[in-house]
Amino acid sequence: MATLESLAFDNGFARLPETYYSRVCPTPVPDPYLVCYSPEALALLDLDAAEIKRRETIETLAGNRLLPGMEALAALYAGHQFGHYVPQLGDGRAILLGEVKNAAGEGWEMQLKGAGRTPYSRGGDGRAVLRSSIREFLCSEAMHALGIPTTRALAIVGSDHPVYREDEETAALVTRLAPSFVRFGSFEVFYYRNQVESIKHLADYVIARYYPELKDLADPYPEFLRQVSLRTADLMAQWQAVGFSHGVMNTDNMSILGLTLDYGPFGFLDAFDPGFVCNHSDTGGRYAFDQQPDVAAWNLTKLAQALVPLMSVEAASQAIGEYPQAFGRAYLERMAAKFGLAPGEDTVSLIMDALQLLAQNRVDYTILMRRLCAFDSTTGAINAPLRDLFLDRTAFDAWAARYAAALRQQGSGDAERGAAMRRLNPKYILRNHLAEIAIRQAADHRDYSEVDRLHRLLARPFDEQPAFESYAAEPPDWARKIEVSCSS
Repeated sequence: MATLESLAFDNGFARLPETYYSRVCPTPVPDPYLVCYSPEALALLDLDAAEIKRRETIETLAGNRLLPGMEALAALYAGHQFGHYVPQLGDGRAILLGEVKNAAGEGWEMQLKGAGRTPYSRGGDGRAVLRSSIREFLCSEAMHALGIPTTRALAIVGSDHPVYREDEETAALVTRLAPSFVRFGSFEVFYYRNQVESIKHLADYVIARYYPELKDLADPYPEFLRQVSLRTADLMAQWQAVGFSHGVMNTDNMSILGLTLDYGPFGFLDAFDPGFVCNHSDTGGRYAFDQQPDVAAWNLTKLAQALVPLMSVEAASQAIGEYPQAFGRAYLERMAAKFGLAPGEDTVSLIMDALQLLAQNRVDYTILMRRLCAFDSTTGAINAPLRDLFLDRTAFDAWAARYAAALRQQGSGDAERGAAMRRLNPKYILRNHLAEIAIRQAADHRDYSEVDRLHRLLARPFDEQPAFESYAAEPPDWARKIEVSCSS
């Protein structure tokens, strides 16, 4: 295993011209301390737990010192925020330290979120608070455990340094890892500045590093856009299938690699509500749960527009034209598997009718899908644990009879099907109230045991963990009052 000081840095993004970023060092924080860490993310850098607990490591992850080989910078980008173009955004509170190459040859960019002001802070303090840092840490690693592409979270370092949001809070920094933090808005900023060479140079860099199979094509740019579109379609299918709502799907929060990027006011569905809006700041519901696939399609049109200088309008349109079919296909395949059914027209009808029933009866999505794994397809079976979730039990009985008939027709055995479904339908998700309990305990008592407990629990979301049965229950009544916004 590597020591922190022996990490091999190969800073590909820093080799680009300074058109794409500003070199800026993190602003130190006083008396930093370790809040939590992810052993799984540490392993990506070939580090073990002993390294993360060293004072030198904590100082580094607080932005108080740089290691040899690090080249600190803040990236420039723009983006459409809530549908409106903002000409310059950039890393306003995140600073890239460098790119670590591990023993397997993988490159992981290492970024501090909450590292202080940058040239792109737009009047902000550049800091993050403990509350939002805990949410991002837990959800990043939980999404990875669910099998959903995401940036990773290595650790949180805290400080008693005051930070002012709605109230006074304390500072924290999340160390984020990703192969790349390039986003749709990284291209948009140069399109609107009419800097075609900068668009091309960045596209060539991304293709060479992350889509190398395309670099020898005579005209790689349309296929590059197509591949981004397909990755985005698959990501949206995974979000919708698991019941995840991002909350701020601006183009500057869309990864060029199809990763879940920038965790702010996210939320998982509790009671199934297609129009669920997790972001208290989103008063118009632009980023409601059921709008996410269409928003992603709209965002892709903005990326296509930014890349038009490298191809014809027709080629760009064709490159993203597969998105609707790709999303529909990926979503159906995932949902059919979650229901233990083979894809087909009858399956689509069963799934859509089930979701409509869930919405009408306000049934908890995760609990329903997990209990469905134990469905008894025998003729006349009651399936009481499922049935009891519905107010309209007559409607459930009618649907269950159709579902049982479809399973029997497909020759599906209950035991084998149930085992396969349990590998796709998590028992544990990061519900807002679980995160809130951990946050309150951390903020009020400097007790991070619940953060660690949640991290360990959510690292195995599909497993039965009897000691944590209460973590899979419906939220308590007080959870309805939790609000998360863009400041979260």
